[in-house]
Amino acid sequence: MESLGLRAVGSHCSLSEMDDLDLNRALDRPRLKIERKRSFDERSMSELSRHDSPRGRSVLDTPLSSARNSFEPHPMMAEAWEALRRSMVFFRGLPVGTLAAVDNTTDEVLNYDQVFVRDFVPSALAFLMNGESDIVKHFLLKTLQLQDSEKRVDRFKLGKGVMPASFKVSHDPIRETDHLVADFGETAIGRVAPVDSGFWWIILLRAYTKSTGDLTLSETPECQKGMKLILSLCLAEGFDTFPTLLCADGCSMIDRRMGVYGYPIEIQALFYMALRCALSMLKPDGDGRECIEKITKRLHALSFHMRNYFWLDYQQLNDIYRYKTEEYSHTAVNKFNVMPDSIPDWVFDFMPLRGGYFVGNVGPAHMDFRWFALGNCVSIMSSLATPDQSMAIMDLLEHRWDELVGEMPLKICYPCLEGHEWRIVTGCDPKNTRWSYHNGGSWPVLLWQLTAACIKTGRPQIARRAVDLIESRLHRDCWPEYYDGKLGRYVGKQARKYQTWSIAGYLVAKMLLEDPSHIGMISLEEDKLMKPVIKRSASWPQL
Repeated sequence: MESLGLRAVGSHCSLSEMDDLDLNRALDRPRLKIERKRSFDERSMSELSRHDSPRGRSVLDTPLSSARNSFEPHPMMAEAWEALRRSMVFFRGLPVGTLAAVDNTTDEVLNYDQVFVRDFVPSALAFLMNGESDIVKHFLLKTLQLQDSEKRVDRFKLGKGVMPASFKVSHDPIRETDHLVADFGETAIGRVAPVDSGFWWIILLRAYTKSTGDLTLSETPECQKGMKLILSLCLAEGFDTFPTLLCADGCSMIDRRMGVYGYPIEIQALFYMALRCALSMLKPDGDGRECIEKITKRLHALSFHMRNYFWLDYQQLNDIYRYKTEEYSHTAVNKFNVMPDSIPDWVFDFMPLRGGYFVGNVGPAHMDFRWFALGNCVSIMSSLATPDQSMAIMDLLEHRWDELVGEMPLKICYPCLEGHEWRIVTGCDPKNTRWSYHNGGSWPVLLWQLTAACIKTGRPQIARRAVDLIESRLHRDCWPEYYDGKLGRYVGKQARKYQTWSIAGYLVAKMLLEDPSHIGMISLEEDKLMKPVIKRSASWPQL
């Protein structure tokens, strides 16, 4: 582990040898091999290619190119796989994840020498698509063990279901043993626990199950308990009047103050997807039945709320512009008392006649009109967005390509905060200056989510256009974490080189395009039972 540059640090939340669960022994029984039957949606996705893609691996240990294209993989593929494998982390001889970055151009390590839960997701998908599931299984097991650790920030104890934001391997030179050290937010910027980690863990567990056909992992008592603990944090009854989750700034990929506190679209979309994934894996026995009932009720309420109140298209924008305020009783149209004067000027020009998106946040007298890429892409992947809404999001991307994609996919949010608004909302954050980092920066990792959304909506040509942009620069720029500028033209001022999820995101996007049937592990079909009646248009009718 010393060769990987991992440093030993102290923490209240460590996993010693005595803490190891007997999950590996429990899982040593023969796997139940099942034939994964593709849904109608998956079959239609695979038909995007004229011929089936080969499922083997080339001498470079990368997936073979699609027969549709009839040419060897792009040279970046082999180098991307090599870089991804260099980032692998081993614990007692087993691969358990990938480092956030392996940047040898700087001596400033910070926390990039750790395995982040959200960062590992594209790495895990790349390995699964390449037929290498062991690292994903070990990661799921080790993070599950870490969930059982005591989590404390100062004198406050966190909930049992909280998953770590990250972990690292620490070596004890005296005992000559390794142990895992987890961070649950106690060392993060702003000291915020990661709300998204638990959701990504559940989503990845389903992806592993769908990819391998191995039901034994998700059906273990430990995994069943882990899912229930995560969901118990979200499904508990309280003072909430909305089915959405109330969150603090910095609790997800945007881990710094960016005005996303409240009900951010990223968390709501991941919450919805995690609920649906858990619903397909929880066993209806004991307290599992009660959990399933709570999930079902929440999904109905959440899908209705999001599809009605977070959705924005030309017609809905016009309706909000004409809203009356200070309405009382159940007959109120402006249910959140959003002030029409709070609509920013840019959105009137930004919104095309055909197209739409889920806004960034909706709460009492508050609507954040910014576009957030991750939340909208996950909404498509999870079928939180209706088919019409999914197509409208794709329409918007095509209409506003220069603004949302530019020269490097993909804007994490649009537009940026600047001037007085930037000073108030970010607290004068020097890292989140305009068109940089989380404030309108361009993140290559988002390519895989964009590609998944494009394939699910039957519009892979949009993804191929984005991949072409990636292949023109990303390798040459040494796989940076993010890009700056209105068009994403410049390598980010504090961007790490050889950022692992930039590398893995590219690999996943390429493999999805080469074999669209992979979409089944990260995509959910629409649940007809949850389809609410939406009275207003999902997108302005075609002229």
